[in-house]
Amino acid sequence: MMSSDLHRQILENLKAKQDEMVKTLGELTDVDSPSTDKAHMDRFSGMLAEKWKETGASVHIVEQDKYGNHLKVEWGQGEDQILILCHMDTVWAAGETAKRPFRVENGKGYGPGAYDMKGGIVEALYAVKTLKEMGLTPKNRVVVLHNSDEEIGSPSSRPLIEEEAKKSKAVLVLEPSAQGGSLKTWRKGVGMFEIAIKGRAAHAGADYTKGISAIQEAAHQILYLHGLTDLDEGTTVNVGIVQGGTRSNVVAEEAYLKVDLRVKTQEAANWVVPKILGLKPVDPRVSITVSGGLNRPPMERNQKNLSLYQLARAIGQNMGIDLTESGTGGGSDGNFTSALGIPTLDGLGPVGDDAHSPGEHVLLSSLPERAAVVAGLIMEI
Repeated sequence: MMSSDLHRQILENLKAKQDEMVKTLGELTDVDSPSTDKAHMDRFSGMLAEKWKETGASVHIVEQDKYGNHLKVEWGQGEDQILILCHMDTVWAAGETAKRPFRVENGKGYGPGAYDMKGGIVEALYAVKTLKEMGLTPKNRVVVLHNSDEEIGSPSSRPLIEEEAKKSKAVLVLEPSAQGGSLKTWRKGVGMFEIAIKGRAAHAGADYTKGISAIQEAAHQILYLHGLTDLDEGTTVNVGIVQGGTRSNVVAEEAYLKVDLRVKTQEAANWVVPKILGLKPVDPRVSITVSGGLNRPPMERNQKNLSLYQLARAIGQNMGIDLTESGTGGGSDGNFTSALGIPTLDGLGPVGDDAHSPGEHVLLSSLPERAAVVAGLIMEI
């Protein structure tokens, strides 16, 4: 490992760039990048590509037909590589930045997507920039992958993420930190299911017995599905959307459910997913069709991920930064890479709070600190 003095020099170099980092965060935040708006996403990725080119890194735009273009950045030499993941898309619709432009207040930076996860993008950019300025050359090639569709499940970028992960010694995910600044050594896997229930319509007064209520069947299925929740195992099943029927005086012919599943281990997923896919009607006259499955496998708290955390913690200690670890019920692209057996450390993005809400913010002093840890990991892996 490098000397603690050199680790502290990296931190001091980045602290001197904090104002510049905040300015860059403001520029990125004030450009809309909604997952489902290709034109806006492409504008954002084009702007980010220019910022990376200024560092001297090799930049390749991975063009997409339906979703926004992805961005692949390469820096350094070496047969082995380190993969850094930072998604560009946010949950905010076009026009939101005009309503709530980036602002600084009491040491915090506010704006749509500032915390999730444009702050992480700034960290990656300045970690590489600082190492280059200091003349520090990592042993491994660094690949930074910016995708445009993480917030909607990474439908177009997952193959690219997994391809790059398989070539990597480790994966650093610059998603926001966990509460209080903890790094994330585990994340739950995420499943999404849609259930269509078909009964028979009838007049609720004159011909009640001729009807077969899809809503009644849905009620049985909702209770069953929620009964699959096992809090001790970290498994939750939530029917989040219920639709059905046409009028109160008509026995409902159809009903629809949308279900969210969270699992902490693949073993739990292997148990619960078949139960959801294999739903059977309580009323044999009803038909049930289930679609969906596990969208993201769980990122389990395994030894590979813990070893990467322990390295980050040691680097942080050399810099005077105390790093803790935890996990979350939410998924990220780190779920994909960890499931492949690649050491993965998540939550390396800035400290902040209120992701996906109007109060979303970044603690600005955390930007250089977290970027310094990322730079240290690039050098030490």
